[in-house]
Amino acid sequence: MTNRTCIRAAQAFGFALTLTCSSLSAQEKVAKPDPNLEAAKRPLSILESASWKDLFDGKDLTGWQGDTTGYIVKDGILVCQKGAKNLETEKEYSDFAFTFDFKLEASGNHGIGIRVPKGGHAAHDGMEIQILDHDGAKYSAEAQIDGKPRMLSWLKPWQVHGSIYGIYPAKKGYLKPVGEWNTQTIVAIEDHIMVILNGAVIVDAFLDDLTPMEEAFSGKDRRSGHITLSGHSDYVEFRNLKVAEFTPSPALIEGGTDNTPPAGFDALFTGKDLTGWKGLAHKNAVERRALAGDALKEAQTKADESMNAHWRAQDGVLTYDGLGDSLCTAKDYGDFEFYCDWKIPAGADSGIYLRGTPQIQIWDPWKPQKKEETTPSTPQEWVELYKTGVNLGSGGLWNNKRARNAPLVLADKPAGEWNSFLIRMVGKKVTIWLNGKLVVDRTELENYWDKTGLVPLVRADQIELQHHGSELFFKNLYIRELPY
Repeated sequence: MTNRTCIRAAQAFGFALTLTCSSLSAQEKVAKPDPNLEAAKRPLSILESASWKDLFDGKDLTGWQGDTTGYIVKDGILVCQKGAKNLETEKEYSDFAFTFDFKLEASGNHGIGIRVPKGGHAAHDGMEIQILDHDGAKYSAEAQIDGKPRMLSWLKPWQVHGSIYGIYPAKKGYLKPVGEWNTQTIVAIEDHIMVILNGAVIVDAFLDDLTPMEEAFSGKDRRSGHITLSGHSDYVEFRNLKVAEFTPSPALIEGGTDNTPPAGFDALFTGKDLTGWKGLAHKNAVERRALAGDALKEAQTKADESMNAHWRAQDGVLTYDGLGDSLCTAKDYGDFEFYCDWKIPAGADSGIYLRGTPQIQIWDPWKPQKKEETTPSTPQEWVELYKTGVNLGSGGLWNNKRARNAPLVLADKPAGEWNSFLIRMVGKKVTIWLNGKLVVDRTELENYWDKTGLVPLVRADQIELQHHGSELFFKNLYIRELPY
């Protein structure tokens, strides 16, 4: 019922109906989607296609070490008995997703250690994701405030269920009642930690941006270790323990057939047509994102016409004639790994936009240049004579103003030969290998479209193959989405 309808009804039938309208308005507000449930849809969708492996077969403790007497298997359930301590995976994990079901007793306390060294303390030496009935009587007491009884908890925000203990607090409200099964997924990829409880994101944090609450919690910078069931002497049940690894892929793909993706990746280019691609609707990403309705439709139609006139699939190669505009993925991407083979003519210039943001540079480091009839003979002389950075090679985040913008090494092959990128983006940081060599190491990609330096990079947007008026050639474009 609209507000206008409410007003008319109230005028006809009196004040009582106005109260009913107000009640309906409140219900409409309550019916709005839960943002934490909405936030979980994307990572859970990406994880559906992940390569999951069982960490528990329902029969024994194969693959685990530590307190193998304190934990037992009963009717297909992994049980942490009273008094049990730590059970850890035999294998170490760096970047992964770990999903499991758990059931607590009243005031039950446990933890999931991630990236913990062998035999180490989960919360101090690695990180501990809290497992806790934080509403249990053990953690609260009744107090009189302004003459009224109130329940007060002595737990600190970073101690409630799902929190990265001592580092980052979780959101409350999604833990099921004691005695019911809960489903939880922990995502740990580089410095990104996400905790999803019963279909809701309760933690979404980047460790590089955080300072531990106390000095004792020093394990946040570890990048690999064991997954640990960290017992706190309470009874807890587990089932359906699975892990999917997201460690960086090989810098180069060995063998294989052109435009045929390796396991875990999807092809962005089939070698046959432009399916999955679109034209650049607006050169300014902020203004492009603001387009809607007929304006967006008109701009995209015009851009697609230009795309089809100047980009084409020819003999398994994505080819550009240099006369149109950049090419964009039809889908937006956030965190991912992206293989890309590219080739440019002598003196050409190109690049790859991530999340609609410039750019990973592609250019010819041996482009002939002259200055006052002086010809440089060493790379150092090139740097001194020409401040363009071309001589430093491809792969750098060239539009960065604060973070490093140049590649670590010159790794290009001569113009006219195929080069290979592996691009890995997690959060706002990018790692790049060119022809098997590390050229960018977890460097922030700055938001080019914000000149204040205050607006963060958007979380997802299109990938673009940039043009600068020269012929370009691409193939073997493969992507693996990382959950975020």
